[in-house]
Parts: sequence; C-alpha cells; structure tokens
Amino acid sequence: MNNNDRLLRLRYAIDLKDRDLIKAFELGGVPLTKEEARAVLTKVQDKHEEDAEKNVYEKALNNQVFDAFLNGLILLARGPQKEKPAGTAVQPSKDIKNINIVLLKKLKIALSMTTEDILAIFAEVELYPSKGEIGAFLRKEGQRNFKPCGDKYMRNFLKGLGIYNRKK
Repeated sequence: MNNNDRLLRLRYAIDLKDRDLIKAFELGGVPLTKEEARAVLTKVQDKHEEDAEKNVYEKALNNQVFDAFLNGLILLARGPQKEKPAGTAVQPSKDIKNINIVLLKKLKIALSMTTEDILAIFAEVELYPSKGEIGAFLRKEGQRNFKPCGDKYMRNFLKGLGIYNRKK
C-alpha cells in the first residue's frame, strides 16, 4: 500500500471533498492545484501490460508530502493552535520510517479520537487488537514496547473508519 492508496482510502473514509483536500495540502505547506489533486488520486491504466503493478498513480506522493497533508488535515479539522499565528503549518517530520504510525497518530489528533474509538473502528471490520497493542502503535520508535503498524492494520483501520463514520 502506497501513500496514494492511503490518501484515497482516507478521503473515502472521512468523506473529504476536493476543495477540503486541496485546502489540507495548502495548510500543510504543499500548494496543490485541482488537476494535481486529481492526478494524485488517479491510477494509471496500462492496457498493454497485464501483470503491471496495479498501484501506480499519475502523481506519486512521498512520505514528506503525505505528512504535510496530514498536518494540514489537523489544522483543517481543529483549527490553528492559539499560541501560533493563523496560517502557521505544523512542522513536517524529517525522516519518516513508518508512515502508517504517523497516519494513525495524526488521524487520532485530527478526528479527536480516543483509544476506545480506535478499538471501535477496528471492531467494525472484525479485527480486535488489544488496548496495549494500540498503545504500542502510538509509541515512539525505539521505545521498549513500540510495535510497527503494518499495512494490514492500516487498510482495515481505514475501512473501519469509513463504516464507523457512516453509522454516526
């Protein structure tokens, strides 16, 4: 699963409109036109190669740009911090090794979720991690109880988030 897949699934899960998507990129410090936003969300269709990789998009997102989008999503959802002037973006991370953990942490902030909410979202797709396992995902890398969040968990989390939001 690449960052474009994550963005596409997140967009569906939280029902993010085009203008809000572009605004989140702008707030994160990465200006994006409407055409570029479509390119980020559009898969390349190659009819000649049947076994070509299926997750190729017109414009690929790297970890830093996706992180900037998530920072913009936090600002879009919660507004700027009071002690900082409006329009000041959150500083993007320098070196991102596990983007799934960054996505989980920043969605937790943007959507004001608790660990119980995260467990309820996983329960929507019949996946039942423990509270300790969720805490291990949210720990800093290098900490003794840190556990990386794999693509399977993130795929199920985003699917469950879509179901959870539509039930509200």
